[in-house]
Amino acid sequence: MRVGFGYDVHRLSRGFKLILGGVEIPFEMGLKGHSDADVLIHAIIDALLGAAALRDIGFHFPDTDPQYKGISSIKLLKHTARLLLEQKYKIINIDATIVLQKPKIKDFIPQMIENIACSLGLERSQVNVKATTTEHLGFEGRQEGISAYAVAMID
Repeated sequence: MRVGFGYDVHRLSRGFKLILGGVEIPFEMGLKGHSDADVLIHAIIDALLGAAALRDIGFHFPDTDPQYKGISSIKLLKHTARLLLEQKYKIINIDATIVLQKPKIKDFIPQMIENIACSLGLERSQVNVKATTTEHLGFEGRQEGISAYAVAMID
């Protein structure tokens, strides 16, 4: 068994969509990035790559490569699943936390779990997604950005 840890953060800005776990969430601001800036999926990708010792998201999907401009992070997650399969790894489970002050996202979490599980060929029971605030502390609390943490276990 191997464990990997992932973290990602993106700035909240007007004029961008807010995509978390492959779900577009209605909000007046979105996450700014080269791809769709889905911090949850990016953290999960890094956790999976880390568990398999396959470097990181920037190595496989560099933000300097135009082919990834505006790409759905779900596509990157599916590619990551193929990389692990090529190395004969099996994903055991994923646990992730999104850190944001607003908007409230609890109603969107079941669809995020479904998107992640489907993209990785997992059962929903193998994927856990949580959300928390920072009680108005830090950049998340000031609504300057959103971050996500993820842990993945593979065998």
